[in-house]
Amino acid sequence: MISMPTGVRVWLAAGATDMRRGMGGLALQVQQALERDPHAGDLYVFRGRRGDLVKLLWHDDTGMSLYAKRLEHGRFVWPQAKDGVVSLTPAMLSMLLEGIDWRAPQRTWRPEMAG
Repeated sequence: MISMPTGVRVWLAAGATDMRRGMGGLALQVQQALERDPHAGDLYVFRGRRGDLVKLLWHDDTGMSLYAKRLEHGRFVWPQAKDGVVSLTPAMLSMLLEGIDWRAPQRTWRPEMAG
């Protein structure tokens, strides 16, 4: 897993992205389609049409990084919106990258009132 500093914001690009795009093409998509600065330190997540591949674009203090992950089975859970951007927490990103439905995680227990 990527070690991100505290406070990094994670943005998921809704809709399908052309996965042939590399670092420059995805940075341009962040600027034009999402209207954000790809060099501001936020992390952006993109998914292809088939749904089994995601790419993460992130600029830290030293430069731009591009990561990719392909699931061997199943698809990454993605919002239904055709365009725009969705904010995720780092925990939601971890679930997404593990192939877990990050939209409705369920806790195994709930705290009860002290008696």
